Amino acid sequence: MKTFKNYLLSKGFSTKTTATYQKNLLAFIVWTDTHQIEVEQTTYRDLLGYIQHLRNKNVSSRAIQSYINSLNHYYKWVIKRGLRNDNPTTNIDIKGIKRRNLCHILDKQELERIYYDYKELSSKSPSEKRNEIIVSLLVYQGLTTTELKKLTIPDIKLREGNIYIAATRRSNERTLKLESHQILDIMEYTLQTRPTILSETQKETDLFFVTSGSSLELQNVMQKLMQQLRKQSRKIESLKQIRTSVITHWLKNYNLREAQYMAGHRYVSSTEAYLINDLEGLQDDINTYHPIG
Repeated sequence: MKTFKNYLLSKGFSTKTTATYQKNLLAFIVWTDTHQIEVEQTTYRDLLGYIQHLRNKNVSSRAIQSYINSLNHYYKWVIKRGLRNDNPTTNIDIKGIKRRNLCHILDKQELERIYYDYKELSSKSPSEKRNEIIVSLLVYQGLTTTELKKLTIPDIKLREGNIYIAATRRSNERTLKLESHQILDIMEYTLQTRPTILSETQKETDLFFVTSGSSLELQNVMQKLMQQLRKQSRKIESLKQIRTSVITHWLKNYNLREAQYMAGHRYVSSTEAYLINDLEGLQDDINTYHPIG
């Protein structure tokens, strides 16, 4: 249990979440001992029996899902130790829980393809050069529309190769690294494209992104851009899908706390909610879950 605790903490889980996972695992171990089941070699059928045991005790569906989530992390740890090569919790879904709709998770190559395809197809007009920067910040830094709207000139730290994202009502501030090719494109936008748009529209503003119309709001720009991206690829569903994919990619390469910082989440629980997208093979199983109930 102590080693499992260290494993969870190394993944960036809070001490409170770690304690909950340990408590849920201990309850499961007690049940497996009673039924003479080797906990590390538990089967999918064994888990069905445990779920039925919890239902017989009138445990809520939400609480049962918490138990299964704890066991999911436990078996990831077991696999990491080389004691088995599969996770028996992978295909378990609990009926009676309202879930966040799952979208197609774009992998790193698909995310980058969004940017490069848009860059290749754009006409290089000032507005489309601006949009190239917007798309790059969506696929590399996972910015939200609100954050894009609020970016100002001082937020762009080209000398350091960083971008500062101010806190909003729903997110924390953060500083993220820019890709090397972004730095060059942003420099061109800052020194040439943006001044051109300001001159054409006779606007004066500190906002980094300037519209070609009379309004300073980016809403119409983002709506039209999303329409273009959908035409570009059928896999693209929404801006939220792009951000979800970016955060899921971060979770595969950074620990939970690092991903939380990069996403600007105020609470680690918000980042934990994206872990469901990080299950191996989940995309192939979305439509073939085995319902329990």
